[in-house]
Amino acid sequence: MSTASARHILVETEAECQDLISQIQDGGDFAELAKKHSKCPSGARGGDLGSFGRGRMVPEFDQVVFSGEIGQPLGPVKTQFGYHVLEVTERTD
Repeated sequence: MSTASARHILVETEAECQDLISQIQDGGDFAELAKKHSKCPSGARGGDLGSFGRGRMVPEFDQVVFSGEIGQPLGPVKTQFGYHVLEVTERTD
C-alpha cells in the first residue's frame, strides 16, 4: 500500500497560496511560513501532517500528494477547506 508524508499550509485565497509558493522557492522556510500563515491546526507543527495512506485525505489533496514531486512546494491545491501549499516529504509505493 502506498503511503506518504506531507506538510501543508492552508490559506483562504489562491493569491496567498501563490505568494507563499514564491517565498518558499526563494528560500523561505516552509515550517516557519506554516506557523505564521496556516489556518489549519497543523500549522503549529510547521504544517506537518505525518504519514498517511492513499484515500485518507480529500481527493484533490490525495492526487497531488501521490503524484507530485517530492521536496517541492506544490499548489495551489483547492479543497473545500481553502487553498493549500503542499510539500511531499516522503512517499512509498
